[in-house]
Amino acid sequence: MRTGASAPFLGHTAAVSSAIAEKPLRSDARRNRERLVASARELLASEGVDVSVDEITRHAGLGMGTLYRHFPTKEELIDAVLEDAFAELVELAERAAAAEDAWAGLIEFMEHALASHAANRGLKDMLASREHGANRAQAMRERIHPLLRRLIERAQAQGTLRSDFTTEDLSLAFWSVGRVIEKTADVAPQQWRRQLGFLLDGLRSPAATPPPVPALTRRQLVRAARRKED
Repeated sequence: MRTGASAPFLGHTAAVSSAIAEKPLRSDARRNRERLVASARELLASEGVDVSVDEITRHAGLGMGTLYRHFPTKEELIDAVLEDAFAELVELAERAAAAEDAWAGLIEFMEHALASHAANRGLKDMLASREHGANRAQAMRERIHPLLRRLIERAQAQGTLRSDFTTEDLSLAFWSVGRVIEKTADVAPQQWRRQLGFLLDGLRSPAATPPPVPALTRRQLVRAARRKED
């Protein structure tokens, strides 16, 4: 996408129509729906929110009738794309939180979430223009936050993550690498991985030195996030 993850995410969600949600789809109908969502996600990423439903449908190899049976409006299709992306992030956080090695779980979450951000930079633009999409993004963050907090606490208890690192620091880390993604996407699209490597080395417990200032509070982070979006 021409996007973002907000990556974090964190830094960098959506409803399917009630008619569809009320009854399970046949296997062929479900596959068609998945093809439409995948096609929309790919083209929204590369072309932006102005891509036409005709293009999305052709790219999926399906007809307009199939599209309208699943998504009567383009808005509903975009909602499904957002829902799909946010569900992936929640699943990623759940898998990371369940990892026996909490440090490995944290690295996996950061790498995969930032890779998703790099591949789906257009989500940020969709969220910015959709109030209920932004509300769902906030709901997604609220689901992920306690999972990541427990993951961080476990990594600290295992002695692999520096003891002064907080979930608020994690959000700032995503903002930092997310900025690298935005600035280098058209020049060196994998450059963010180098910066993430530097950042992770600084988070290891043996490398820790006392920081010059305390971590942001949750309230300060929320205020900073609002300024970032303006």
